[in-house]
Amino acid sequence: MTPISESQKGRSPWLVIRGQQFSLRVDRRVPFILLSLIVITLGVMVWSIGQGEYFVPPLQVMRSIFGFQTENADYNFVINTLRLPRTLTAWGVGTALAIAGTITQGLTRNPLAAPSIIGVNAGAALAAVSIIIIFPNAPIGLLPVAAFLGAFTIAILIYLLAWNGGTAPVRLILVGIGFSLIAGALTSILTTFGNIYDVSQALVWLAGSVYGRSWEEVIAFAPWLGIFGLMSLVLSRELNTLNMGDELAIALGSRLEWQRGWLLFCAVALSGAAIATAGSIGFVGLMAPHIARQLVGPSHEGLLPTAALTGGMIVVIADLIGRLLFAPIELPCGIITAIVGAPYFLYLLVRTRR
Repeated sequence: MTPISESQKGRSPWLVIRGQQFSLRVDRRVPFILLSLIVITLGVMVWSIGQGEYFVPPLQVMRSIFGFQTENADYNFVINTLRLPRTLTAWGVGTALAIAGTITQGLTRNPLAAPSIIGVNAGAALAAVSIIIIFPNAPIGLLPVAAFLGAFTIAILIYLLAWNGGTAPVRLILVGIGFSLIAGALTSILTTFGNIYDVSQALVWLAGSVYGRSWEEVIAFAPWLGIFGLMSLVLSRELNTLNMGDELAIALGSRLEWQRGWLLFCAVALSGAAIATAGSIGFVGLMAPHIARQLVGPSHEGLLPTAALTGGMIVVIADLIGRLLFAPIELPCGIITAIVGAPYFLYLLVRTRR
């Protein structure tokens, strides 16, 4: 597997990697941007883990994470039991939502699309709230499954109702908005008539927070992110073809509905698992792809991993701000992303009004 320059006459903006069984073309900026995002994200995570009522210096955070002896024995408990699982959960949830948002925008060819807008998140939220209120003693591992099934059910209904000899992006969006409203109304009914204690749990969860997350949630969420995140990266090239339009994609030999179905399945799985783990954290799936597109361009081979790292960093920063802004009172990170994301959505709406 070796990099191949595309032109001897001038420097091409593309970096091509060819192997015996595959080839990969990405923007030349992608490796540097990805490395920079990884370094920045790790720095933010170390800083976030050290912040709080019990401050831990960054060097001690790193020593504790890598198993070295620290200055204070309490550091290991604070870092490895309380803060590290929370930070990893925030990063994983942001990564999953960003990948799902990038896929959704690619499938619908709409820069304003996101799982939260087309109803997928609302379906996952409805199923998860139903478990919290109706079955409060259900095991924690049931929540991701329920959220995935809720998101998957809504996605199937959207796909079926949008079908008219094919699934046009505009129909997917319009039908999805309708189902989002229906699922939101049903969620409101549940929170109106449920037990007051269970409803309060559900409302905190709906705000979107990684407060109190433990290794149990990290372990339960990791397979979803690993499996469907990897599938999304493998299928990322197909998004480039689908973005050219249905007729051209078919002319190029694309199995249009098969590819669209698998990509939608990955987006649904990632959104459902993220919502089940941290609640309804909005706008990450909208913001991260746009930021990544400004960094590395529209080609999805580089866009998808860049958006994933960007989304993870956004939620980690949002969680850090929520903990420190009004300390010792904590704001859910979903509120922080909404405060930033809502104006950003309006900005995108104005910019793309034509």
